[in-house]
Amino acid sequence: MPPHRSARQARPVRPGRSLWRLWSAALLAVLLGALAACGSGSSGDDSASEASDASGSKSSGAFPAKIDTKFGSVTVESRPERVVALGWGDAETALALGVQPVGQSDWLDFGGDGVGPWAKGLYDENPQKIGTLEPEYEKIAALEPDLILDVKSSGDQTRYDTLSKIAPTVGVPEGGDQYKIGWKKQTGMISTALGLADKGEQLVAETQKKFTAAAEAHPEFKDRTITIGSRTSAGWGAYVKGTDRVDFAQQLGFRNNPKVDAEAGSGFSVQVSEENLQMLDADLVVVSPIGVAADKISTDPLFKTLPAVKKGHSVVFDDENISQAFATNSVLSIGHAIEKVVPLFADALK
Repeated sequence: MPPHRSARQARPVRPGRSLWRLWSAALLAVLLGALAACGSGSSGDDSASEASDASGSKSSGAFPAKIDTKFGSVTVESRPERVVALGWGDAETALALGVQPVGQSDWLDFGGDGVGPWAKGLYDENPQKIGTLEPEYEKIAALEPDLILDVKSSGDQTRYDTLSKIAPTVGVPEGGDQYKIGWKKQTGMISTALGLADKGEQLVAETQKKFTAAAEAHPEFKDRTITIGSRTSAGWGAYVKGTDRVDFAQQLGFRNNPKVDAEAGSGFSVQVSEENLQMLDADLVVVSPIGVAADKISTDPLFKTLPAVKKGHSVVFDDENISQAFATNSVLSIGHAIEKVVPLFADALK
């Protein structure tokens, strides 16, 4: 983890200038291995009481807009015209606000415009595709952006420094390293940077209502423990508190598996060995296949020994669209995920 740097001022936006991939099994294995001692991080920025100030900004949405980040305060002097969106779900968030990035990263290898089917048709022109974990800096510079969004990202200092030399960059907030930033905070920061803070607050409120309605419709979720894991060709992993999938479940009333969070370090997941697979057991066990077939999970002899699995209290995602909506957790994908995922959870707990 790079050392924390004190606050710095980004240069103002100059408008009007001229003109993952899907995490393969091998790539995710590297990530899970590197982040075996993963971090819990707080999801406190997503509490309902903070919805009205989710941006961490000192601006009401008018320009100049000031956004607080881990790297210091970033000032956007006037409305950006050429936006590049690199963080996980950053492009979908911009699209939800009516802004079409000229370049974006396609983290889940959707192809086409690089966004999920819930965002279909929101681009007038295909954006330039940019690499995910290792952004193609020359390609970004060629787009001549006047604002870069890297809000839900790794929080790497070198990455930020390189991007900020190309254009003013809105990076992760304090405590947002390793993609641990909730959808409310992400929406607030991006909407403020785009001069659309009021619209951002409206989107947050509308989305929160969907979560509230789902939670009220399923009181059986409240305080039940949940494990949200994954399996790749390299092995098993589980996501920690403060990450998208866990945040989604917590919004519904679940508590993340405390055995998983007890192993957390600084990253977004923990690696789970087959010898320790019982650690995944909880009131509900949810597992996503990444680079492997779903039946590699559901037919695994060790997985079938988990008490929750024996009781039928498990979900293995075998529909890619549902799994991807659940993983993206943006203001555009959440509605689709609630519609499709919540019934799966409810059925598994019956």
